[in-house]
Amino acid sequence: MGKRTVHVSDFTGKVLPTADQVVRIVVLEHPDLVAGPVQLEAEPVEVESIDDAALDVAVVEIYDGQDGDQPRRIVLTASEFDALATDVPMAQLLRTAERIRPPKANRKADRPDYGTLEHAGKPHRGRVTEEEAALVRDQLDEINKRLADEGIRQIDPNDPEHASRYGFPTPA
Repeated sequence: MGKRTVHVSDFTGKVLPTADQVVRIVVLEHPDLVAGPVQLEAEPVEVESIDDAALDVAVVEIYDGQDGDQPRRIVLTASEFDALATDVPMAQLLRTAERIRPPKANRKADRPDYGTLEHAGKPHRGRVTEEEAALVRDQLDEINKRLADEGIRQIDPNDPEHASRYGFPTPA
């Protein structure tokens, strides 16, 4: 028995003949979008005119202090925004304006917590905390089973490197 994936245009409901004729459209913002970005599929011909319909817009955030630190996001035509600059042309104003940097992503939040049973014992370059070492020593069989199930090397307390890393007695 086999499986067959059928792609259907979200715009027209038409069955798309092959997977290579599928165009993926991610809708980032729309007045009717309530729960974040969504993905749609369509046939290439259905979205050919999308570039022609594109508007030159300016997307700005206004921090006015009324809503705390929450800015108001405004989308307006570039020409309407350009008209706000009466002393210096907008193009020049934008070239000389103070640059802001987006906030750095919190890389630490993306790291697994090796002090938990879910991640303890996985190979990593960081320092092994006493919490992780204690978990490995106390629950070695369970951790080795998880590591084996995930296709990761298991911990051998007789291996001098593993013994040192996780605080097992050093083999003679």
